[in-house]
Amino acid sequence: MPIRTASARWQGNLTEGSGTVRTGKGGLQGNYSFKSRFEEGEGTNPEELIGAAHAGCFSMAFSKALADAGSTATSIETTAKVHLDKTDAGFSVTRIELETVGEVPGIDEAEFQKLAEAAKANCPISRLLSPGAEITLTARLSS
Repeated sequence: MPIRTASARWQGNLTEGSGTVRTGKGGLQGNYSFKSRFEEGEGTNPEELIGAAHAGCFSMAFSKALADAGSTATSIETTAKVHLDKTDAGFSVTRIELETVGEVPGIDEAEFQKLAEAAKANCPISRLLSPGAEITLTARLSS
């Protein structure tokens, strides 16, 4: 398997400085700052990037689980809400709320929910993050 890379450059002090993040092949690039991370400023932040990675990984894992069970998804749309909280140990990602909507013809609600939970448990990014953060899932079958 290939090794994936990403890079970041920061200039200046914590509160007044700014930086850029970039994925290895340049597919994603963005500016970030103290304000974009801890306030509501313009730009991205590490937590959004973690959320994007988690939503993408989960959606792919769910698609595979559905296909393995004989159901092909027309679409899976997932949002990850990443909570960065101040704890006794400092700032930590404490919780990630996955919200997914799947358009999956011919599947019943119980099977859909079972496969969504299995995908959450087996997605590599969930496995990476779950020891330190609570991961919840709300899955809705689109009609």
